[in-house]
Amino acid sequence: MTPAQRNYHDRMRRALDHIDRHLDDELDLATVSAVAAFSKYHFHRQFTACFGLSVHRYVQLARLKRASYRLVYRDADRITDVAIDAGYDAPDAFARAFRKRFGQSPSDFRSAPDWAPWRAALLPLNDLRNRTMQHFASVTVRAFPATPIAVMPHDGDMAAIGDTIRRFIVWRRANRLSPADSPTFNIFHSDPADPAAGPVRIDLCVGTDRTFPEGDGVTRSVIPGGRCAVLRVTERSDDLEAAALHLYRDWLPDSGEELRDFPLFCQRISFFPDVPEAEAITDLFLPLR
Repeated sequence: MTPAQRNYHDRMRRALDHIDRHLDDELDLATVSAVAAFSKYHFHRQFTACFGLSVHRYVQLARLKRASYRLVYRDADRITDVAIDAGYDAPDAFARAFRKRFGQSPSDFRSAPDWAPWRAALLPLNDLRNRTMQHFASVTVRAFPATPIAVMPHDGDMAAIGDTIRRFIVWRRANRLSPADSPTFNIFHSDPADPAAGPVRIDLCVGTDRTFPEGDGVTRSVIPGGRCAVLRVTERSDDLEAAALHLYRDWLPDSGEELRDFPLFCQRISFFPDVPEAEAITDLFLPLR
């Protein structure tokens, strides 16, 4: 990439970053184009040519994605408030747009989300972000302390993991294990991107040494202490495959390190939709000997 091309793409990335950090603000063409220092008379064509989506559609999809997360995972948020924060003046207008994109009304999606049309509708948004917004920090090596955890496993189709996450959130609330006070981990026993590897197994975990009645599929376990390579992932945190590939393909062969017999795992530091996707932080841990 030439310096001119890099400068151009950096300016376009600034526009994406601004949108993701300011979904509650007025995001008209003049405002977004000014962030990238482009003319508002040409920016809509530049944006579409660069990313394959118009500014309007990108903003709408980003807001509807955040709204869908709030509906499913933040049941204290009223649908009316979710609608207003998504840029709609009235709940019925929000409901029409939501149903058009995801095939369900907001209330139906909240009670029983159908994940297949949801994923299909958001595919253009997620593909765009995968292509343009994945930047990796330097890998560090540090000691991870042995950490007692409560574990709810997800076994099977990744398409249904949203339902497991919902049950895990409900269990955490019932047991007063808030993310603000108790760290959140995922343990990746298999590669969700490899169908030949068999059923997917991902553990949803909360760090706690408290006793609790086992039930609802939750058991006690421990993440063992030891040395780990750590990669901090910012922006998108719902798809860590590119980050994992970076560790295994780019970092590990040159490191001289050997892997320990424990799966790849991560700690969720900050969460979307509680923070903008551009501010979500996840630490990915590769256990080392």
